[in-house]
Amino acid sequence: MTKQKTRCTWVGTGKPFYEKYHDEQWGVPVHDERLHFEMLVLEGAQAGLSWITILQRRAAYKKAFKNFDPKKVAKMTDAELNKLMKNEGIIRNRLKIYSARKNARVFLEIQKEFGSFDNYIWGFVSHKTIQNKWKTGKEIPIETKEAKALSKDLKKRGMSFVGPTIMYAHMQSIGMVNDHVTSCFRHKELR
Repeated sequence: MTKQKTRCTWVGTGKPFYEKYHDEQWGVPVHDERLHFEMLVLEGAQAGLSWITILQRRAAYKKAFKNFDPKKVAKMTDAELNKLMKNEGIIRNRLKIYSARKNARVFLEIQKEFGSFDNYIWGFVSHKTIQNKWKTGKEIPIETKEAKALSKDLKKRGMSFVGPTIMYAHMQSIGMVNDHVTSCFRHKELR
């Protein structure tokens, strides 16, 4: 009999695609520009919803937002964005849909200013993962001073759906913080 891996409790059981996301992506340091933009779009879409709701629609978002190419998304027309309001594969919230284009434009400005979005965002954690040692999920904060600073700066630059709670979830997903609980097999692997 195969021993079951101990995971963070938010994953639950019986959801193979969610387990795969937890095991292979959540908390893994991201340094790829396209993936940075993808996660920003998905985290923004998640506002007020559960992450699993968005993760289940990830393929539809990828298609709707041009493989998360920020240059292409920045050039999307109002007509293209309005058409997405009829796309049942994504969350059909006008503000969230339009924010993808607005955020893409800011993303490109940040790339120009800092050489890459990666260089910009990782600067908020001195370019290395914050290694937390939470024993239970209840200990994990919903925002931190770093997330608040990132949120404030992105809002100042013109991004939307980038509040401190969303930005902390973003930091968790792209490995800026290791928030796997200490009993989770991924905590040690990502240290």
